[in-house]
Amino acid sequence: MIAPATFSVALHNETATAQLMADLALLLGPGDVITLTGDLGAGKTAAARSLIRYLADDVELEVPSPTFTLVQGYDLPAFALMHADLYRVEDESELEEIGLSPLPDATLVLIEWPERAPSAMPADRIDIALTHRPALGSNARAADITGHGRSAATVARLKALREFLDASGYINAGRKRMAGDASTRSYARLIRDDGVVILMNSPQRPDGAAVYNGKSYSAVVHLAENIKPFVAIDEGLRAAGISAPAIHHVDLDHGFLISEDFGSEGVIEGDPPRPIAQRYEAATDVLALLHGKALPETLPVDGQTHTIPAWDTDALLIEIGLMPEWYLPDRNAPLSEAKRAEFFAMWRELLKKPLAAPKTWIIRDYHSPNLIWLADRTGMARVGVIDFQDTVLGPHSYDVVSLLQDARIDVPEALELTLLSRYIKARRAEDASFDPAGFAELYAIMSAQRNTRLLGTFARLNRRDGKPHYLRHQPRIWTYLQRSLAHPALEHLRNWYLANVPPPRS
Repeated sequence: MIAPATFSVALHNETATAQLMADLALLLGPGDVITLTGDLGAGKTAAARSLIRYLADDVELEVPSPTFTLVQGYDLPAFALMHADLYRVEDESELEEIGLSPLPDATLVLIEWPERAPSAMPADRIDIALTHRPALGSNARAADITGHGRSAATVARLKALREFLDASGYINAGRKRMAGDASTRSYARLIRDDGVVILMNSPQRPDGAAVYNGKSYSAVVHLAENIKPFVAIDEGLRAAGISAPAIHHVDLDHGFLISEDFGSEGVIEGDPPRPIAQRYEAATDVLALLHGKALPETLPVDGQTHTIPAWDTDALLIEIGLMPEWYLPDRNAPLSEAKRAEFFAMWRELLKKPLAAPKTWIIRDYHSPNLIWLADRTGMARVGVIDFQDTVLGPHSYDVVSLLQDARIDVPEALELTLLSRYIKARRAEDASFDPAGFAELYAIMSAQRNTRLLGTFARLNRRDGKPHYLRHQPRIWTYLQRSLAHPALEHLRNWYLANVPPPRS
């Protein structure tokens, strides 16, 4: 049995309540249950309203008390939320009628007056008990927060987060929600009179199922397991002259970090979004600069050493394997054992050249969502890079593909070729032995590798993680894949894909 975790917070006013609920929101996800207890007027609805408005990123959102409707639903940007008030419930059997028995899947549930149906409350939940504290002020409350079952870990983490914010001087800062990504990380802007910074919540990555020779997917493909690689690579990039955010405060043990805020001006524009050529040129120049340097394979971090992992055949094959594992079944085209063996044999042979090529730092997600335009800086320093914790050692071509075949926006083929030529020209200017034709071949191979993996990744995000919006990128990925398969070195792979891999649904 997991012991409950508990701590108390003094809430002197509504602002303090909103700050606490914003901190809690940073750690929550679909499936979590929050129960709110306290006397009439203790502030249960006010706390729920603060949490809902923060998650909705709308401080003016109308959040009525569900006293009479019993349940109020919200379709929030990240997930669905259900806010319930059981004060008028007389029998637990009524919960089925209002959609609370069983509790809905993939939904964050807030329940006021849970004591009206105690046996219906789940074992895994967070209880927030609110009481008046007149001695602290007319609107003051105390919140006793207890995590039961698996939610005990969330409450312990909330306590650690609040202690980190207090020690860093940001406990009284304003909070503004930021959109997350496909990882377990979450972010918020912290706002004080002296400026705005970014709070990163980066919990230890869960191991996942050990289905790849006794290891999880993330371990085999070398995804960062904690915040230490981010700190190490951040300092390494800054030392190399790349604009990575300055880190102001960090808690390596718990995975909290406060860093410089680069703002939100990107390298794309329009609707639908398209590349801004000048900014893509600068981003291409950043890669040419970085790839022309002799970069270390180990970096210091808080008295320790971070060794940048090297991509190997197994890691790349397991990434590619997401296509037959997730994408092809979705397209009603599963592979026979013989065809699977052909698939991996072709790829094993193709990957020999890139794996034998000189290695550099591969940021892996060097594309538009992670590039911020810093107009007040000059030259290549105008490109701010914000997502690099999964950096590995690999072929120079990979990040060039990541940028020029952006998974989330359409990069016209003419612009792709122009920028590819720009990169090659910059590399040749610094190194006369740089081989353009050889690089073009490696570019095609790593393009095919990356886009094969992405077709599977987006299928998995839909089916396993309940994120169907990633499917809209698959037709674009397919277009990029066709470009790379046109290279003569990939003729055999092109013919095999033509026979065995159907295009995505439009």
